[in-house]
Amino acid sequence: MSSSNTTIWVAGASGLVGRALLDVLARQPVQVHAVLRRPQDLPPYPRLTQHKVDFGRADLGAQLPAPRAVYIALGTTIAQAGSQEAFRAVDLDAVLTVARAARARGASRCAVVSALGADAKSAVFYNRVKGEMEQALAQLGFARLVIARPSLLVGDRAALGQPERAGERWAQRLSGPLLPLIPKRWRPITAARVAGAMALALAQDGPGISVLESARMQDLEEQGNP
Repeated sequence: MSSSNTTIWVAGASGLVGRALLDVLARQPVQVHAVLRRPQDLPPYPRLTQHKVDFGRADLGAQLPAPRAVYIALGTTIAQAGSQEAFRAVDLDAVLTVARAARARGASRCAVVSALGADAKSAVFYNRVKGEMEQALAQLGFARLVIARPSLLVGDRAALGQPERAGERWAQRLSGPLLPLIPKRWRPITAARVAGAMALALAQDGPGISVLESARMQDLEEQGNP
């Protein structure tokens, strides 16, 4: 991915994958702009700037520098959001608002965190919303769109000041002796591995849309070839 523009947006930088993305991007010669709902205690990386935005505003990117690429790691749960409508506002509406704003400011590449089983026709609400989000992003005209579909995430939410999620608590328990017995498609995956796979895939030339299933991300960093 060659360009004189080194500006990268990261939406959702306070979460597990978002924070891992900051760690990955800190090792690259880029200017990272964290797009957040509220100020956060982020790592003091020298090329990292925070921006407080309203994810309900279509012009949220008006005061941000034009990006080369955008990473979107926004997400919640229905339990945390409080309702299906509130969940949809984050996992669909806010994601699309950021993507559209980045595209309008010139971003040609986008990487987004979706979920294993995402399908716009799914009978499962969570999977259906994720699938609808993927379909909507595909219509925005990014030259390259990377969609990451991780299984259960492994990471320390407590260290980020976030409540632990029940599914991820089980993932932590499975990340021991039983891990090799679990098929890679369902195997819990670390946020760091997801972030590394996303960054690697987005930096490469390839098809307009590239879907990284969880099993593929388990090996992607080691292979060094998305």
